[in-house]
Amino acid sequence: MQDVESLFRLYKDDVYRLALSYTRSTQEAQDVCQTVFVKLMEQSNIAAGKEKAWLMRVTVNQCRNLLRSRWWKTTVPLDDTLPEMRTRHREVYYAVMSLQPKYRVVVYLHYYEQYTTTEIADLLKISQTAVTTRLNRARQMLKAQLMEVNV
Repeated sequence: MQDVESLFRLYKDDVYRLALSYTRSTQEAQDVCQTVFVKLMEQSNIAAGKEKAWLMRVTVNQCRNLLRSRWWKTTVPLDDTLPEMRTRHREVYYAVMSLQPKYRVVVYLHYYEQYTTTEIADLLKISQTAVTTRLNRARQMLKAQLMEVNV
């Protein structure tokens, strides 16, 4: 396994973006990211070449724990301000972020992180069929939302 500092430099953005896609809050995503890398420092037996998969799996678990927590259910997240984007990308971003977490995360992992459905199934510990079903449903929801915006 590589040292923690080099793994942090390599994968911090991937971990952060995955956490952000789950939480929709920059502060919460930063907290999740920090927790994931603290866990990495405590971990000593990650197989070489499997570090990114381990980090993504731990990120998914941390986000799920956060979303299940009582604190999360009783708070209302502030709307994060985005850097200036072109209108088309902003619409797609907001459409993806409006999806339920189970759909949002498969879209993120598939389209932004370029994971296959098999890899996503392994990361999320669900069947490959569930992943493809969620992707198809997410695409249908996104298509309907984006068609409403453009009409």
